[in-house]
Amino acid sequence: MKNDNPYLFSLDKCDANYTPLTPVSFLNRTARTYPEYLAVIDGDTRKTWREVSERTRKLASALINLGVSKNRTVSIMAPNSLSILEAHFGVPMSGGILNTINTRLSPREIAFILEHARSEVFIVDAECASSAGEALSMTDRQLTVIEVPAPNVEMSLNGALNYEDFIESGDPNQELRELPDDEWDAISLNYTSGTTGNPKGVVYHYRGAYLNALSNMVAWEMPHHPVYLWTLPMFHCNGWCFPWTLAAVAGVNVCLRQIHSKSIFDAIADHGVTHFCGAPIIMGMVINAGDNERRSFSHQVNMMTAAAPPPSAVLESMESAGFSVTHVYGLTETYGPAVICAWKDEWDKLDDQQKAEKKSRQGVTYPVLEDLKILDPETLDPVASDGQELGETMFRGNVVMKGYLDNPDATQQAFAGGWFHSGDLGVMHDDQYIQLKDRSKDIIISGGENISSIEVENCLYAHSDVIAVAVVARPDEKWGEVPCAFVERTSGSTVSEQELIDFCKGRIARYKAPRIVIFQDLPKTSTGKIQKFKLREQAKSID
Repeated sequence: MKNDNPYLFSLDKCDANYTPLTPVSFLNRTARTYPEYLAVIDGDTRKTWREVSERTRKLASALINLGVSKNRTVSIMAPNSLSILEAHFGVPMSGGILNTINTRLSPREIAFILEHARSEVFIVDAECASSAGEALSMTDRQLTVIEVPAPNVEMSLNGALNYEDFIESGDPNQELRELPDDEWDAISLNYTSGTTGNPKGVVYHYRGAYLNALSNMVAWEMPHHPVYLWTLPMFHCNGWCFPWTLAAVAGVNVCLRQIHSKSIFDAIADHGVTHFCGAPIIMGMVINAGDNERRSFSHQVNMMTAAAPPPSAVLESMESAGFSVTHVYGLTETYGPAVICAWKDEWDKLDDQQKAEKKSRQGVTYPVLEDLKILDPETLDPVASDGQELGETMFRGNVVMKGYLDNPDATQQAFAGGWFHSGDLGVMHDDQYIQLKDRSKDIIISGGENISSIEVENCLYAHSDVIAVAVVARPDEKWGEVPCAFVERTSGSTVSEQELIDFCKGRIARYKAPRIVIFQDLPKTSTGKIQKFKLREQAKSID
């Protein structure tokens, strides 16, 4: 039979109908469409989108003149500021791979990253010069070091180029790498926290960065020209792809070098901030701000939060203070948020407690995530959708990393069976919303019973005297393990250990209540995540 199906004939890709996806295109469009709109507020510095575009093109040109090209790593260590925002566009336009380094890492950790990433250029904000300089003394790599001036800080890296002079050496009209050769090419390199050894280098591609930047807009229903406050570090998962998102919606980037309660309220009141992101620790800053730190504002402020599930009591307090909280979930390996607690109109009729319980679930896939399941980690069979059966949270789709740099074994293990294995344990509810119960290493097995540390933490967070809490396993001769709670109390609180234990026993199964409560400041990462591995070690030594 003659085949006359027209779609079987060649319809090839060409320049007219195909270009590789790149988030740099968002900047090009906005600079063309809204050139005089405000793009950046960084202390006393103000830049329009035209100026940001011109500066990033100069940065790309100057990097190319240094020899940066495809698959060459450019590292940057800076607080939330103009320079790290510019690097998110200038480095890809040079062909280089952007590596943002956590500003709170030790010199040894920084040196490891510079070596492992094979960095060729190191851009350092003057605020970070001390630890960066020490790290440079620990590596034999021949790096071009560029120091960024910072307010009230002396430049101190000997032999470093001045960032502003370096930018001015570039030509904005030079031919740049506007498009990657392939959208699967690497755009950035982000390192995990390394809590069990050296951190792993997570490689992002252009396609994933582009899609997740757009997904942020759709999932959060962001309008054009939002005013976005940088409380989330831009070095963390490329700021959850929001540097590129803000370019797409022609928003205003309000940069905070130092994050505390007063600076958050000042930014909201002075600049009309409409959106910001952060870990639950940022919510704590807002809720527990003193009267001398608060400022009044009349508009609604939207917050996107991740990390540990926000306790219902915290969510209720945020809502009553004028903040609309959206709960998301993701990992470094998923470009930041890839799961969202998508709100349903019918939930508006619920009471405050019920609403908060809904919002504390992680939810459903981000618009561009292909699939999300709770599976048995051994058989990969789905768990029952009953909100009870525990399994591992697994991802599949275009916003999952390329893999771990120079670590094929870890990459293969992470992608076993065609799914990305998160290591997070959770349940699937009957409406197909997931809810995390714990990290696999954080489940407490007491007398053969599994205890979710998150469940105990949520219970303690409901106490009015508790600001922050972490629950870990403590070895026990009789039970194997028992829950041990580390708690930060509100200022002036005298709540006792026994009072908190009794409080829990009145709200959850008695065997789940902590046996020991320790009052102290909790160790946290720079992104606000509580470092439970340190607390687990501490719990082992408690008599």
